[in-house]
Amino acid sequence: MTGKFVVGFDGSETAQRALDFATERAIAQGGTIVVAYVLEWSPYSFLTPQEVAERSQRRKDELARAETAIIEPAQRAAEAKGVRVETVLRYGHIAEIICEIAEAPDVAQIFIGRNGRSSLGSRVFGSVAGHLVQASPVPCTIVP
Repeated sequence: MTGKFVVGFDGSETAQRALDFATERAIAQGGTIVVAYVLEWSPYSFLTPQEVAERSQRRKDELARAETAIIEPAQRAAEAKGVRVETVLRYGHIAEIICEIAEAPDVAQIFIGRNGRSSLGSRVFGSVAGHLVQASPVPCTIVP
């Protein structure tokens, strides 16, 4: 089975375990890894034009830092194991963006690390993993 394996990646230890697990699957199955980094944001309804411009620049700066500090090292490490890697950096709701990425016809599966938040915290604040399991258009593996 070939295809793309989307990995929700934020640089954390659990995300690294998910990437390692997905990389093993990609090697075994001849697949490609898509490392997806999503910076969560919430829109503000009342911003001045200057605040909008400043916020836009901050987003660009954050994405550039994420690419350099988080995505590129993960990409190099997976490629060193012989796996082809693509990257995606976006802003938005993490689970929704990962689901959008997974809607591509060649995506076979999503991998994401579990953050270990308490069950109460997950019920109150929601969880990316829980959302993905319910909304994903492809199978979703949650790596502990």
